Amino acid sequence: MIGTESRRGHEGAVRMDAVRADDVRTDDAPSAGATCTATALADAVGAEAAVITETVGAEAAASGLGAEMVRLMRLFAAWTQRAGFECGAADRVLLARLVTCGRRRATDLAADVFLDLSTVSRQARSLVDRGLVERHPDPEDRRGSLLSATEAGRAAYQSAVRRREAELTRLLEPWPIEDRTVLTRLLKRLNDDLVDSTYTSLGTGQHPVGEARQGDLHA
Repeated sequence: MIGTESRRGHEGAVRMDAVRADDVRTDDAPSAGATCTATALADAVGAEAAVITETVGAEAAASGLGAEMVRLMRLFAAWTQRAGFECGAADRVLLARLVTCGRRRATDLAADVFLDLSTVSRQARSLVDRGLVERHPDPEDRRGSLLSATEAGRAAYQSAVRRREAELTRLLEPWPIEDRTVLTRLLKRLNDDLVDSTYTSLGTGQHPVGEARQGDLHA
């Protein structure tokens, strides 16, 4: 009897230990809902971190690119001054459009190069005075006139382009061909995006289809 009671007590104790172990496992193990919640939280945190990283990366790229663009414009302006170009940057922009597209009204020219009419009119007068641009009566508007590049204007523009290309050829000669190709492709992409952004900011949508972009023209 004593042996039987001892076995029964031992078996009961074992069963109670098993029940307590099951309770502990049940309490400690995460439920399916808790697991899904934890996974969703981790995904959300990861997505937010990715957005923050991407934003910081874009801001850093914009800062670096902006600084280099300013540096490039400053160096290019100094180079053109040393080279003694007859035309300044603004003059070359207008001549580029007139050489490429032919006669233009001042209003159309201003829209083409993203400048206000008063600025274009002032620059056009300077070009006319120097014999680089001439005025013609506008057959559709007797009160207006058309602007076109003279032979001297075309020669000045083409000379500026040749000298610039010669200088860039010299600078890029040591570069691997892959680097030259990537540089040109990315600069074109940047210019295209700037043109589209400018048209959008002016409320005219994207650039007119079939017309040359302002950035497509040599200046």
